[in-house]
Amino acid sequence: MEWHVTDAQSLSIIDREIGNHNFSPAEYEILRRVIYATADFEYKSLIRFSERALHAGAAAMAARSTIVVDVPMVQVGITPNIQNTFSNPVYCSMEAWTRPQKEKTQAAWGIETLAKRYPEAIYVVGQAQTALTAIVELIEADEIRPALVIGTPSGFVEVDVAKARLKDSMIAHITIDGRKGSAVAAAAIVNGLVDLAWEAYGQKTNVIG
Repeated sequence: MEWHVTDAQSLSIIDREIGNHNFSPAEYEILRRVIYATADFEYKSLIRFSERALHAGAAAMAARSTIVVDVPMVQVGITPNIQNTFSNPVYCSMEAWTRPQKEKTQAAWGIETLAKRYPEAIYVVGQAQTALTAIVELIEADEIRPALVIGTPSGFVEVDVAKARLKDSMIAHITIDGRKGSAVAAAAIVNGLVDLAWEAYGQKTNVIG
């Protein structure tokens, strides 16, 4: 991602207002991206990283693992950065060719369909709580083992339960506690992760490719 003068000024304000924290440098970079994208400092107390989540995610990015997202807003938000770096395939659950399901939303059924095709992909759920629940259920059934799950949907019904179940799994994950979250936050997390991965693996990847 290219940073400009106004971006640097904004990041300086964020650094000043956040103050002391216990995040690792990599985690802090992701947090900054989320706050920069949302102007919401409450994420400082809500964002959660599982152990080695960023390491696992960066390695999967560098390996050009498939990325599956729940809604077009996330896809549009991350595709330019992906195309300029590792060129991972990015698929959206809303565009998956599926048969109608009365019991499930399009996002849930679409992401479930893609999950069975790409069981070790990176999953990014920024908006549809039903899609996150579908992913968690497949993980609990040992049908898929994602490289990383980013789950940041907002909501009032069952969203906190889905996030809690994800945190109880053994899968690397990044989540936002409670009701808060958004597709914008999810895209910011992915873009921050891509940039961190590019710093760590980009040169080697270019040489190999």
